[in-house]
Amino acid sequence: MASGGPSTVPRMGDFRRALFGYRRADVDAALAARDARCWALERDTEDALEGWRGAADAAARAEEELSSLSAMVIEREREIRGLRDQLAEASEQHDRRLASLESVSSKLEEIQSQARGQATRIRMKALHEAVEVGRRAQELTEAQAGAAEGPTVDTGDAVERAAKGLYEGIVRVEIGPFDDFSQLVGFEDAAGQIDATSEISVERFSEGRATISMHLDEPVELLRELEERSPLDFRVRRTAEDNLILDVDDDPGSEQRAA
Repeated sequence: MASGGPSTVPRMGDFRRALFGYRRADVDAALAARDARCWALERDTEDALEGWRGAADAAARAEEELSSLSAMVIEREREIRGLRDQLAEASEQHDRRLASLESVSSKLEEIQSQARGQATRIRMKALHEAVEVGRRAQELTEAQAGAAEGPTVDTGDAVERAAKGLYEGIVRVEIGPFDDFSQLVGFEDAAGQIDATSEISVERFSEGRATISMHLDEPVELLRELEERSPLDFRVRRTAEDNLILDVDDDPGSEQRAA
């Protein structure tokens, strides 16, 4: 069978012939060369086999690592799917809780609105009762004082002060209509800030109009002070020596507003 590579054994024609055949030295040299070649081939074969075995072991280890990594990837994907499911469930729970909180908040606002309305009605009722009691007490006190001492007010001076726009002593101011109780409170606070005011009280509050009793310790331009301090615009309906009737003006530009 023909060899795939070039032969390293000398051809027979290269041997020198001796008396009884070929020269022994040439034959021994050829055999030695063949044996060396065979040994080299065996060594190369063993090295190649050893290298193949090492490569096979490395491939096996790589295969094991690849299998391990594949298992880790599969496990991580499973964990990621689980986390996504948990996140979706948490998001749904958050939406449900948010909707529940909005419902509770709406109910609380409704309850607070009802409570404010109820509190306002209670305050208004208490104010009506307090005004009525104060009015009756004031009438009784004035009647008793009038019966015991008689009139002591100099009406001439009072008329003169009223003509000059000056008011002193007890003055009643009727004003309205108010849209809500807070407007009355604001006007009462403004009147109480006048320096000459020592006492102030609401005697009556009915159908949006209030009568406020003020005690002024010294003559004061009451209309000017009220106009400067009041958060409401008003018109003067009537003036007298001890009382004023004012109408809340919805049109701030009215020419009939208090000067």
